[in-house]
Amino acid sequence: MKITEQVEAFAKPIVEEKGCTLWDVEYVREGSERFLRVYIDKEGGVCIDDCEAVARAMDPILDEKDPIPESYHFEVCSAGLERPLRRPRDFEQFLGSPVTVKLYRPYNGLKEIPGVLRGYEDGKVTVEAGKETITFEKSQVALVRLRVEF
Repeated sequence: MKITEQVEAFAKPIVEEKGCTLWDVEYVREGSERFLRVYIDKEGGVCIDDCEAVARAMDPILDEKDPIPESYHFEVCSAGLERPLRRPRDFEQFLGSPVTVKLYRPYNGLKEIPGVLRGYEDGKVTVEAGKETITFEKSQVALVRLRVEF
């Protein structure tokens, strides 16, 4: 089982106990440092107190379960307004929302396509961009994230 899956399994009930939902878990290397990040969400938004409460509750469990052999930094963060969509349930939850689709190669000269999320199936992402509805294959898409409009 991957580190992120292990952490997700024991983090979910802790996060929910603190009145939030678990959005994502990532374990990444940035330069010479490693980071374990737990992203949380809450109706009305996450505040610093929510992040601190989850971090304090998770610290002893991370020490006990010790899922990561090397040293790392542990952070609890808000999923953010412009959060990335990764799982099918993320796409289902935000159908009809403004998104930005980042592509590996340009489409009509653009590598970032702003639009409204209209569909997601087997990794294919459909967006309404202006008057055009475009479906991108999974292999074309580097990232899809929510887009905040002011």
